[in-house]
Amino acid sequence: MKGNKSILFLLSLILVGTTILTSCSNSKNDHTVVRIGEVTRSLFYAPQYVAIEKGFFEEEGIEVELTTTAGGDKTMTSLLSNVIDVALVGSETSIYVMQQGSDDPVINFAQLTQTDGTFLVARQPIDNFEWESLKDSVFLGQRKGGMPQMAGEFTLRKHGIDPHADLELIQNVDFANIAPAFSSGTGEYVQLFEPTASIFEKEGVGYVVASFGVESGLLPYTVFMTKQSYIDKHSDVVQGFTNAVHKAQKWVEEHSAEEIAEVVAPYFDNVDPDIMASSIERYKAQGSYASDPIVDETEWNNLLDIMSDAGELSARTEHSEIVNTEFAEKSIQ
Repeated sequence: MKGNKSILFLLSLILVGTTILTSCSNSKNDHTVVRIGEVTRSLFYAPQYVAIEKGFFEEEGIEVELTTTAGGDKTMTSLLSNVIDVALVGSETSIYVMQQGSDDPVINFAQLTQTDGTFLVARQPIDNFEWESLKDSVFLGQRKGGMPQMAGEFTLRKHGIDPHADLELIQNVDFANIAPAFSSGTGEYVQLFEPTASIFEKEGVGYVVASFGVESGLLPYTVFMTKQSYIDKHSDVVQGFTNAVHKAQKWVEEHSAEEIAEVVAPYFDNVDPDIMASSIERYKAQGSYASDPIVDETEWNNLLDIMSDAGELSARTEHSEIVNTEFAEKSIQ
């Protein structure tokens, strides 16, 4: 009898231990994995890296797997083929999908940046830059139909320059190879994101002379988006994701460029801390980082106007068709 009690006691201990271990194991597995594909690696996306590094996604029960998918077309292909769950890319890509007649539209749910993130980089330093000086120059452009190229063309036209008649526009270089091409001698001007623009300045490869973000106005330039089917199945995950983004946006707004640079440094190996800080300060100064995740309708209409000017819009895709602001609005509350 005594022996049976001992055995029962041991079995109880084992059962309790197993329950504790199972509980610990499940708590680790409570996090939902969300695969993000970012269109490029840039300090333009600093709030995203802050959300990861400061644990804001983790607080919402989300484990992020981040990959760089180098270009809007590749990023959208990855989303549509379920290689990633969420894309961080220009809103124009979701419009192209809609124009092609998708049964599962791509929905914009959380805005990260609200201006163009590129800077005009010249081969030589120019003290008193005038846009007129671009005429008859060789301009290393971005991908046709991509947001950097369309915002760039919009800016040039605003200054009386026809990008297809008044300069030699090169558009046959893959997105990932634009900076190396300029570095190796192609073009007199180029559009570049940070920190590449500042790195080129430090190395004497090129010099920032203007900002396309300042010139082209407020836009839903880079937005987190996913398929409607993913939202239907995982609305709680999308809400938690948006909450984390907004936490990061507030953190970025409240902290200095130096503090932000220190947090995002793991994503930019071999980039000088001073260059990171100055790049982030450039973006903060011109209001590139969105202060909340709401994809604003006025900004959306500005995007449609720019796409229309570029000849890339077969029909206007209205804000209500592929934008969902509910998650963003709840995150603010």
